[in-house]
Amino acid sequence: MTQNFDIKIYADGASIEGMKNALNKWPISGFTTNPSLMKKAGVKDYLQFAKDALDAVGELPISFEVFSDDFKDMEKEAEKISAFGKNVFVKIPITNTRGKSSVPLIERLSKKGIQINITAIFTLDQVENVLKVLQPNTHNIISVFAGRIADTGIDPLPIMEKAVTLVKQYPQADLLWASCRELLNIFQAQSVGVDIITVTSSVLSKLSFIGKKPENFSLQTVQEFSRDGKALGFTII
Repeated sequence: MTQNFDIKIYADGASIEGMKNALNKWPISGFTTNPSLMKKAGVKDYLQFAKDALDAVGELPISFEVFSDDFKDMEKEAEKISAFGKNVFVKIPITNTRGKSSVPLIERLSKKGIQINITAIFTLDQVENVLKVLQPNTHNIISVFAGRIADTGIDPLPIMEKAVTLVKQYPQADLLWASCRELLNIFQAQSVGVDIITVTSSVLSKLSFIGKKPENFSLQTVQEFSRDGKALGFTII
């Protein structure tokens, strides 16, 4: 894979081996995790997982998410997570499960100098509200779930373009395209000036397809269908 990207690609997952493999194979600039990915990966001990992940990624940025739904407890968790290392970003959801805004908490954490990755953002209003409380001379990530926006039938590109304009006004923030669904999303995000995109291992594996001739891909696909059909032992005539 010879493709060079201007956008930073963060590997999204909770497998330590997956993190190591991504670093060895792909142009990775950072990592993100979340509770759902940790559950899927069978993580049992948060602190041990964080230690192992930090050992795996070296000095690259990595995001760990809080678990509490109570803002006071979130604040305590955020302080603990932040202490894991200088390359750690604390993921704070834009609201709690009752829909109450996390912006006041984000402001308090930012004033403490904690690096924050604000997650589960879907609207431009949410982007604006967060940006206003991020303190100068801090480093933060605004994660807009473009892939899930697309899941609703709405084209996320116009939203991401406007988000780029908003975030560019705040040097203390980078815009992240979250919930990448396909390889094309990397090119789309890059084309509108998004800073970072999170990519799962299933999409990362498709980076090897870049530059592949459509005719060759067509033939390979037909060969796969034929091979699988023979393996099934189907007969029609």
